[in-house]
Amino acid sequence: MTENLPRTSRPLRVLAAMSGGVDSAVAAARAVEAGHDVTGVHLALSANPQSFRTGARGCCTIEDSRDARRAADVIGIPFYVWDLAERFREDVVEDFISEYEAGRTPNPCLRCNEKIKFAALLDKALALGFDAVCTGHYATVVENEDGSRELHRASDMAKDQSYVLGVLDEKQLAHALFPLGDTLTTKDEIRAEAEERGLAVAKKPDSHDICFIADGDTQGFLANRLGKAEGDIVDESGRTVGTHEGAFGFTIGQRKGLRIGHPAADGKPRYVLDISPVNNTVTVGPVEALDVTALTAIRPRWCGSAPAAPGAYTAQLRAHGGESEVFAELVDGELRVSFTEPVRGVAPGQAIVLYDGTRVVGSATIATTRRAAAASV
Repeated sequence: MTENLPRTSRPLRVLAAMSGGVDSAVAAARAVEAGHDVTGVHLALSANPQSFRTGARGCCTIEDSRDARRAADVIGIPFYVWDLAERFREDVVEDFISEYEAGRTPNPCLRCNEKIKFAALLDKALALGFDAVCTGHYATVVENEDGSRELHRASDMAKDQSYVLGVLDEKQLAHALFPLGDTLTTKDEIRAEAEERGLAVAKKPDSHDICFIADGDTQGFLANRLGKAEGDIVDESGRTVGTHEGAFGFTIGQRKGLRIGHPAADGKPRYVLDISPVNNTVTVGPVEALDVTALTAIRPRWCGSAPAAPGAYTAQLRAHGGESEVFAELVDGELRVSFTEPVRGVAPGQAIVLYDGTRVVGSATIATTRRAAAASV
């Protein structure tokens, strides 16, 4: 089994981030099995850690903390709980709320990996003398002959999580370990491995949705914090076709939940095309109007050196989306991307992650899009 760890003649001091789930528990166990000096840590990120998960949603509760502690005891490693709730609230939750308020669609998992797991946690780990942070993400780190490191997709594309790690820079990659990334096994086999190791989390359901919105009601969460603000839903001609209780409750490409009382003239479904926080208006139209041919993205973060020249890449636009062929160039610190074939449902605030084969080139935040049959938004 490939360790997916740096070449070294000595065991590493590894801080294993243990969420209380099966993947992070198996990753910690594999790091121990590889001969490293491993300490487990659970990040207390919830503002109300006494609450328990409902169903398979949410994470970071007291229940998860106890599951992580039990797994660490079975593995035989020291275990601690670190309170990063305030940092998480500022860097992830408040960012999420403000992005939606501005009419953009953020990805809190990328922000958490960037600001919490591989910034706050990694900085603290290095200050305490650890060599690396280990997580249960499905991605692969490849070390080159010169010692530089590259982030690649997981061996199993069905479980690949490199998209949400595309914000990691070269320094962070130098201290990142993903023991599950080169595993050509199914999730059932990972669970079977956990059971063989005596880990009670083997049968624990996976977490879904946004971890700090345990009931999965994003619109309700935002309404509770931003307040309801009634506005118009209009078609492409500007005609009012419905009302809403807050533009922040919608995302580009959304079809369900529009509550438009009458169908379009052609009888076809309508989708959210634009969100305007300035006048609290949501614009809807046919699915064809969602076709995007190009975009610009800001705040690029490179997994290594920035691209030296324009070139052809593939791009991923959402965590569970497919790849699209693109031509990308860096102009005045801004990433400009054109698509070989139009793509749909692209929203400002989302991340675009560029790939060269399986290698992650980097990530940037979508600022504007150009549509095939409409002006830029």
